[in-house]
Amino acid sequence: MKIKVMAVLLLLTSLTFVSLATASPKHRYDYTSKSCRDLTNPQLEWASRPWGEGGKLFREVCKKCHSRDNSEGAKFLHVESKTSKGWNRVFAQHKVKCAKDGQWESMTLDQQLKLNDYLYRFAAYSQDKNDSA
Repeated sequence: MKIKVMAVLLLLTSLTFVSLATASPKHRYDYTSKSCRDLTNPQLEWASRPWGEGGKLFREVCKKCHSRDNSEGAKFLHVESKTSKGWNRVFAQHKVKCAKDGQWESMTLDQQLKLNDYLYRFAAYSQDKNDSA
């Protein structure tokens, strides 16, 4: 009986560590620039602040149209509207209306990368609720 209990506890402990290791992504492969982006480097100015430049761009550029009850008819978006992979697809394929109609042209490629980094990092299911960092 004790061996079964220990085996179950060991299994639960290992599952906990696996889920913690997969939460809060540390890197992102960018299909546009074909590069790996480090999302944790404290030396990067945009990564060292809670919102960073990507968060600022999301609030200033995206939320202009994608806020609740907007007059643009744009779908309401928040960071968790898509998963990390979903946000990567949005930026890699440019199939969304605002990318097609030229609204993204107000941002440089570097700004788009930082915006994608931000959205990828804080997307749905990317955070560990028990992580205080």
